[in-house]
Amino acid sequence: MSLELPTSVRISQQAKDQLIKLKRITGIKQWNVLCRWALCTSLADPTPPLVRSISADSNVEMSWRTFAGPLDAAFTALLAHRVTTSGEGFENLGDALNSHLHRGIGQLAGLLQNGDDITTLVDLAVPQASA
Repeated sequence: MSLELPTSVRISQQAKDQLIKLKRITGIKQWNVLCRWALCTSLADPTPPLVRSISADSNVEMSWRTFAGPLDAAFTALLAHRVTTSGEGFENLGDALNSHLHRGIGQLAGLLQNGDDITTLVDLAVPQASA
């Protein structure tokens, strides 16, 4: 298995539409920031994402450097650890990245509804301690 990541990240049209919704709800304007949230959301889910081919049919594309930013090494390590220890069946980190990214975008789009805002997103990441 290859532990090399692709040089660019491209998403499907469906994921683009979901990201547009997330941008409107959260006020976060950058694709890469929302995509980072989505990747972390999926990686936090212990179930494996579907191992499938994802059509990169939208015009949203960013370099890996833009996607990961200063968290490049952390995201690479998280993906490599997940792929090598989970038995999810990916042939390379690029496939794992695409599956986790698209699953995470779908999860966030399903969790955040009109009327929510960025605090809902933060609450998902940092659940409040129950009183």
